Amino acid sequence: MANNSLGAIKRNLDSYVGEKIVLKANGGRRKTIERTGILEQTYPSVFIVKLDEDQHSFKRVSYSYADILTETVELTVCTSDGQVRITSHQ
Repeated sequence: MANNSLGAIKRNLDSYVGEKIVLKANGGRRKTIERTGILEQTYPSVFIVKLDEDQHSFKRVSYSYADILTETVELTVCTSDGQVRITSHQ
């Protein structure tokens, strides 16, 4: 069942490639990291986010779809007609 959920998360993200996103990730020790960027590419196991260059020292970060499934990472897509939250329950 988890494999189907991971596939559903990937298919959901595929439709938002190129869109601006807000990414909230668990940074450990009760820290939450919030970053903005563009969903650059999706691959079979991971997705790549190109971060806004003026705000971050890294240019790109990658996360697995399991990170969304386990709620370690939370994505919000900023589309022209509103915001869409990507969760494992969609």
